[in-house]
Amino acid sequence: MPGWTQILLVVILAFLLFGRNKFSSFMGDFAKGINIFKKEMKDVYEDEDKAAIEVDDDSKTIAHQAEQIQQKQP
Repeated sequence: MPGWTQILLVVILAFLLFGRNKFSSFMGDFAKGINIFKKEMKDVYEDEDKAAIEVDDDSKTIAHQAEQIQQKQP
């Protein structure tokens, strides 16, 4: 696990190699990528929640139908 001094050294070297403009545009693109990733993960969790609700509704319907069938039988 790199320490904070190693991370600082890498950032300084990146500034020296790429310059301020390229480095800032790279960081902007990196931030956009992180935001897109977060949005997609949120969508995945919402889809899972919707699927869980649908399964719960289906199981309630099946249980209700089973009760009706049992009531009809003598």
